[in-house]
Amino acid sequence: MISTEFGIIDDFHPRKDYTDYTPERYHCVAIDDDAYLNDWWDLLSCMDSYNVYDKGVLQPQKALSRWGITIIPPRSLRLFLDIVVLDRRYEKDERLIALAKMIRQAIGEQKHMIHYGV
Repeated sequence: MISTEFGIIDDFHPRKDYTDYTPERYHCVAIDDDAYLNDWWDLLSCMDSYNVYDKGVLQPQKALSRWGITIIPPRSLRLFLDIVVLDRRYEKDERLIALAKMIRQAIGEQKHMIHYGV
């Protein structure tokens, strides 16, 4: 399984450098990139996000950076949650259930999420 990881940023700062790979800091949930993101890609392409570049520069984009780091703002989390829970495999995959729970928490707390691509 090639993993892609998602976590909640407790204290988001737009000028902070998020280029370090620190999934433990954000208590990330890993899912299978090939099994899910390929199937979700058309829907993810409608989602506002920020690609993280060197020195923490955030570049607005749509979808997720498959091979980089993406910040998902609170305004995009409802769409992301819908994509996850409407997947036919949702109720059978503990990782998807954990991801949906994390997205719901971020929505409730109005927090950004971080995505680490493969």
